[in-house]
Amino acid sequence: MKKILLMICLFLLPINVWAISARNAIVMDLNSGRVLYDINSHDEHLIASITKIMTSLVAITYGDLEKEVTVSDSILKAYGSSVYLTVGEKLKLEDLLYGLMLRSGNDAAIAIAENVGGSLEGFVYLMNEYAKIIGMKNTNFVNPHGLDNKGEGNISSAYDMALLTKVAMENKMFRKIFGTTYYKCESNMKHYSWEGKNKLFKMYKYTTGGKTGFTESARRTLVTTAKKDNMELVVVTLNDPNDFLDHKSLYETYFNKYKAVKVLDKKNFKVDDGYYKNVSFYIKNDYYALVTKREEKDLKVEYNLYKDVNVTDDIKIGEVKIKLKDTVLHTESIYALNIKPQEEPKKNLWQKLIGWFKSW
Repeated sequence: MKKILLMICLFLLPINVWAISARNAIVMDLNSGRVLYDINSHDEHLIASITKIMTSLVAITYGDLEKEVTVSDSILKAYGSSVYLTVGEKLKLEDLLYGLMLRSGNDAAIAIAENVGGSLEGFVYLMNEYAKIIGMKNTNFVNPHGLDNKGEGNISSAYDMALLTKVAMENKMFRKIFGTTYYKCESNMKHYSWEGKNKLFKMYKYTTGGKTGFTESARRTLVTTAKKDNMELVVVTLNDPNDFLDHKSLYETYFNKYKAVKVLDKKNFKVDDGYYKNVSFYIKNDYYALVTKREEKDLKVEYNLYKDVNVTDDIKIGEVKIKLKDTVLHTESIYALNIKPQEEPKKNLWQKLIGWFKSW
């Protein structure tokens, strides 16, 4: 009887997920941060060049993308993947970021870090501070490129890297670079043509971005994103010899298992409220909740309008929360719009006569 039950369980499990070969893996909803699939996702592991997701985000946040960077001789310390910069060469910071993300240039990482952080140590400090701010609890960076020495290097977890990617994808410039497959630029010395290393773009048509990584100690690491029918996911695998196929398999499984339900519509947003009688409300974004068919009935929308606010147009006046049972999936700000002046109450004949006598 036990054997029969075991066979039934194995049959019911999605075969493409059952075959995942990663030591650590996660599938996360980019809209809510909800974890849909998890294999040891909080375990610490060397992460190799997916480090450069943080390098890129810190550079975009604190650097001047139009600034011209002069490449120092520090790049001579770089080894492994490279864009082959030359000492004394000058490129825009933005161009270096494309070399960093598409070709995983370790020399580009050093040039970026020195320019934005003032030194490698200064930049690494910014990386670790950013990690703390966004809640990466099992992460420590020691360099901007991800190379390790005798097993010592940048440490993180699948969950932390998914969380980082969720935050990064909210930045328009990062999203643009992350989703680029080919880029051309020139410096004062050379012309560059870079094609990305993320093979998933060719394997899976819904892919929106990705970053590869590999060292002998970390093995293959991979972060990718994909979007289909208003659902957007991030997949992270660590120590996965079959990573690209595993990512494709996970996307197919979870895009089929879930659906996007439009819970907030910014064009048709209304709040039934008796407190602000002369105020209209608006939100800035639509929101789609990622749920299974069974979970759809458990979605709840809760409105909270602030009271006693000195209301003006475009002031934040409250929040709307989307919940799945008691779990908050999303919070959207509510703003005031089209404040209408209150009409003076109509006066009867007696009130008009009193007002006339008072005016004498």
